[in-house]
Amino acid sequence: MRFSYLEQIAEYMVRYNHIVAAYRYDDTGIRLIFDRDNSWNFDMQRGNSTISIGEPANRGKVYQAPFDVLLAKRFNRSTIQSITLHNRDKIIRITVNTSGSYKSETTILQFEFTGKNTNVIILDKDDVVLEALRHIDKEVSTRCVRVGQVLAEMPKPPYEPQYYPLEDVREFLVEEFRRRSSDKLDRLKLEKIALLKKRLSTLQKHLDGLESESVLMEEAEKAQHSGHLVLANLDVIKPYEKTALINDFDGTAIHLELPLGCHSASGCAESFFKRSKKSKQKAIGLHQERSNLEAKIRHHELFIQTVMEASTPEEIALLFPSKTGGTKLKTSDSIAEFWIEGVKVSLGKSEKGNIELLRNAKARDIWMHLKDRPSAHVIISTDKQQLPERLLEAAAKLCVDFSVFEKGRYLVDYTPRREVKIQEGANVLYTDYKTLSVEKG
Repeated sequence: MRFSYLEQIAEYMVRYNHIVAAYRYDDTGIRLIFDRDNSWNFDMQRGNSTISIGEPANRGKVYQAPFDVLLAKRFNRSTIQSITLHNRDKIIRITVNTSGSYKSETTILQFEFTGKNTNVIILDKDDVVLEALRHIDKEVSTRCVRVGQVLAEMPKPPYEPQYYPLEDVREFLVEEFRRRSSDKLDRLKLEKIALLKKRLSTLQKHLDGLESESVLMEEAEKAQHSGHLVLANLDVIKPYEKTALINDFDGTAIHLELPLGCHSASGCAESFFKRSKKSKQKAIGLHQERSNLEAKIRHHELFIQTVMEASTPEEIALLFPSKTGGTKLKTSDSIAEFWIEGVKVSLGKSEKGNIELLRNAKARDIWMHLKDRPSAHVIISTDKQQLPERLLEAAAKLCVDFSVFEKGRYLVDYTPRREVKIQEGANVLYTDYKTLSVEKG
């Protein structure tokens, strides 16, 4: 971001006296809320950092790293002492004071918009590093950023920056939010839809390559019929014969091809019956596999439509939660998991997934389903019964988006899992429920 813009933005920011909340909204973004109308975003990507004003509908991941814990502790409900452009460089310093039960603390939040060295650093009043978004060792840079060490000054830029006046600082920042959101939304849509279409193509090829259940059932019936014919002609069939001339049950003479290696007629009959049973079992397995693949294909088609209809980057980010390292629990491929406001929301991709959700949900979890029509089941994993309205609305929207293609207004019922009684499979009865209205499209 240009020095001239940062200079004017820092001058504009001095009107604020308090920080209501401070938190990380994505891996490199810090949000400061000064009041209900002023939610500022500091996007600290290396080489592409910026400031904007605006707040998305939902917050996905809740960060709990030491940096995030200290950010909340030192800046939530804090009083601003000063906001300056530090050292005539692309560095904004926000100095605050927080009052506790026994003492008050002065803390500095330093945003460095300095290209490859872009960073967010939390300092005490003596410029000692308390935490940082990016820790930098002396092996990497001459300017070390380590907890417990005094932060060295950044060398001043060797040029006089040009001045670019802003007519309206606030409008510039609001428009920056719209522009960044729009660019990011378009980029994410292209990226995620391409990924989903690739997965969809793989599933479709697998489905198209399946054998026919009807052909297998015909083979099973034919093998079973041959087995009964052998039993009816035990005295005619000789050991180790390859074919036998026998009469069918309607009197027609036929040449029956016998299984290889049969040492007796009864052994041939047993071999035919085994072949029949194997074909039947394979047909049943294929039917189940076909049903699962068709359910996954429908889920991916709904997924693609949901991404296409997303209006903010945060909506898409919610649909693609980052993989959490270190967990050894394998997630079922019949269940999709999302995170809204730090709360896990699970959704059944198929009847199998719906059954798994119903079976594994806890009594106090919140269950959701479209009113009076088939839909994906949704489980909100929580012990709290008073959930934020926008979390419920976001979960209900997931239920709608992954259940129907048609645009319109839909009703979604929700209730604690303990109020849901399983009838058969994923069919349920439920009581003591509430209803949300969701607009799709």
